[in-house]
Amino acid sequence: MVVVGNIYVIAAVAVIGGGLFGFDISSMSAILETPAYKCYFNHGPKGPPFNNDDDCSGLSSLSQGGVTAAMPGGSWLGALISGFISDRLGRKYSIMIGCIIWVIGSAIICASQNMGMLIAGRVINGLAVGIESAQVPVYISEISPPSKRGRLVGSQQWAITWGILIMYYISFGCSYIGGKTSKDYSESVFRIPWGVQMVPAVLLFLGMIFLPESPRWLARKDRWEECQSVLALVHGKGDPSSPFVIAEMQEIREMCEFERQNKDVSYMELFRPGMINRTVIGIFTQIWSQLTGMNVMMYYITYVFSMAGYEGDATLLASSIQYIINVVMTVPALIWVDRWGRRPTLLIGATFMMIWMYANAGIMASYGEVVEGGIKGVEEESMRLTGAPAKGLIACTYLFVASYAPSWGPVSWVYPPELYPLRVRGKAVALATSSNWAFNTALGLFVPPAFANIRWQTYIIFGVFLTAMWLHVFFMFPETAGKSLEEIEQIFEDPNGIPYIGTPAWKTFHDTKRTVAAEAGDVEVLGERLGAEKRATSHAEVAED
Repeated sequence: MVVVGNIYVIAAVAVIGGGLFGFDISSMSAILETPAYKCYFNHGPKGPPFNNDDDCSGLSSLSQGGVTAAMPGGSWLGALISGFISDRLGRKYSIMIGCIIWVIGSAIICASQNMGMLIAGRVINGLAVGIESAQVPVYISEISPPSKRGRLVGSQQWAITWGILIMYYISFGCSYIGGKTSKDYSESVFRIPWGVQMVPAVLLFLGMIFLPESPRWLARKDRWEECQSVLALVHGKGDPSSPFVIAEMQEIREMCEFERQNKDVSYMELFRPGMINRTVIGIFTQIWSQLTGMNVMMYYITYVFSMAGYEGDATLLASSIQYIINVVMTVPALIWVDRWGRRPTLLIGATFMMIWMYANAGIMASYGEVVEGGIKGVEEESMRLTGAPAKGLIACTYLFVASYAPSWGPVSWVYPPELYPLRVRGKAVALATSSNWAFNTALGLFVPPAFANIRWQTYIIFGVFLTAMWLHVFFMFPETAGKSLEEIEQIFEDPNGIPYIGTPAWKTFHDTKRTVAAEAGDVEVLGERLGAEKRATSHAEVAED
């Protein structure tokens, strides 16, 4: 069987797993306001038989929050179990298992007869997304060269944005099936998009057959010949005698030898004194990415645009612009994130998002008109803006997306897999990613009632979160860009640093030129790196003792 060796092709196939999450986001957000969805899953007082008012009430705000939160709830569990699957079966096969689960969940969603069946299907889909979102970054980070790791792992976020955009326009097109009123709607409006969701999972499953396994997982299983073959194929253009391949093999051997005494790893090891700092950093990277409010903007953006005066197709078209912005503005991060570094990218992104979130709160508080009962009976659309304030609200929403896309979007996936030693990486990233989905679930439930009850103060809450995350990143998040996964150990095991923390975060930096030189086979740079890693390993051994 032919095995693909081009690292960009490998990443392009693997990140389709991120596209699954994107498909889910817009397959829900784009149909929330359609008569077909509101009438088929109707829980309100208005519905068939129709008299003068032909609008169905749809789901209550709490019920809609439950439907939305079902997927991230399943993802929380999927992320947790993915560590066990990945450590036992490998990164490659855990991704393939996620594809099978996704197809099953999508089939149930597509055939949903009631809200309970819809929730069950979304929970199963969530299991798949949890597995993919945790293990795709691990797989790519373990197979990528250091100078390209940020770009390649960050492409998962780009795949998410493409998934959102593609499915949004599929759903938008399907909204024209049947009539545009509640009297003559067609179930195809939502069943076709929910069925199409299966396609990327099938493509990912077939593509993964031709990709190599993670070389570091192979080394962990003492499959050294296969490990060297993969490294030579991906990093040495097929030459096992490449200086960079030889250096990588030596680094991996030394790390595996040191870790052999910890062969059976449990989640409890992540909370030992020497590991808990990076565990907290990884978990909060994922938590903060949710508390920016970005996914809330994606799921419920139609509510925001309705409050700004848009109706019907105009709401869907205006909402789609932010999805285009999301795709386009992720590209700079893919090109330059390894040059920018992780810390500056996160800090600058949090600063700008903070500005736009507080601005939205100020605009709605100052110029918004409270609509009792909501616009057209939709409780979440609890305020109305017109004129310049409405345009300002939309502009700040677009600018928020443009700030998230090149910063927290990709880096929140890039950063956690870089923090941990090989023996705990699968479980550690699974735990961090499960935190993402736990907060995604909570926010999915929280936001509809929040828009209905506290209105503009919802934006203040997210602004405070953004302020807190800026401070956390500055004081606690070290720079990892441009370093091998083994080199990053030195930061946390620094004997001259802060006990149980290592080198202070604000004193860490990266040297892109040095990393590129090492990958090109610069013997002097490779020798320096190996020597430093030997010293780090010896310090770690002392700490273990």
